[in-house]
Amino acid sequence: MNELQNNDLPPESVTRRYFLGSTAIAIGAPFVSPATPCAAAPADRSASHATLQAGDLTAVVGDNSAEGEHRAGYNGVWSLRHAAGNRSVFVPAVAGLNLEHIVTGEQLEDGKVFFEPRNAPMSFHQLGDTEAELHQPPTPTFHVESWTRLRLVAPHYLDMSFRCVAHRPVFPRGYLSLFWASYINAPADKSIYFLGGLDGQKDLWTQLCTQWHYDQSTVSHRNDTFEMTFPAGSREALFKSLSRFRFDQPFFYGNYDDLMWLVMFDRTAGIRFTHSPSGGGTNAAMQTTNPAWDFQFLVQKPETMKEYGFRLRTVLRPRCSRDEVLAEFQRWQATK
Repeated sequence: MNELQNNDLPPESVTRRYFLGSTAIAIGAPFVSPATPCAAAPADRSASHATLQAGDLTAVVGDNSAEGEHRAGYNGVWSLRHAAGNRSVFVPAVAGLNLEHIVTGEQLEDGKVFFEPRNAPMSFHQLGDTEAELHQPPTPTFHVESWTRLRLVAPHYLDMSFRCVAHRPVFPRGYLSLFWASYINAPADKSIYFLGGLDGQKDLWTQLCTQWHYDQSTVSHRNDTFEMTFPAGSREALFKSLSRFRFDQPFFYGNYDDLMWLVMFDRTAGIRFTHSPSGGGTNAAMQTTNPAWDFQFLVQKPETMKEYGFRLRTVLRPRCSRDEVLAEFQRWQATK
């Protein structure tokens, strides 16, 4: 499958990119006892989505069902707007922070399996005016159950916590990889920026804008030496195309109109950044492509019925200096 062409949006289900897997060092400690995975909080289960508002942000959060112009298969944040902007950061009808792939190194060729989180049942639970949770029961092929909680925090934050449990030992290559896509709505600057650099360079402000799909797409942490394996001759994929750049701090940002979208993680272990200049298709009206600013969470030697997870915070605010970008990251780190 190739990247999207002659289409404003990623096609449904079997779409866009072949996974971006690559992996990293082992994930941090599980959140709960291996024998007692947490259940989703009780809530109204009749809806598929809701509009949340806090401070300057308004978000539509939903599951992977179709609703109005929103296309089936895309989950997470259907829309994210700032009061100072006039459009959503994410491509209409799809999503950002969209759980897209579960990868073990096998069964890469079947598109429906490859995009299993898009296709497997998922439920939405609104927990309040500013918070909601997505729950996906064990999936048909990889048997991974997950919970994604999304919460708006004034003035311009969106917090996400993710937990997952593997119910069966289907890891023949010794890893479990999950991948999220954020389809950005035709920004003039398609780059992501982070602190890192080449070998011998550390904590330099680094710009990554890949030239085409599958072109040095994935950035690992500087200490990440884990190499995923796959069957010989398996499909082309972004995860197979590693950048020479490495990141040192677990955050990246991109510019969007007069705003900045910053994505910060609570760890470096198991996190990788991935970029495509056109993963979200094209915007015909603006005569440009929709890049994908993505990331991965990877577990070495996963165990069944043991919970793994991470947290992130995104910041959508008017553009600011890099000193202020660092200050946002440091303030959040101090609260962990």
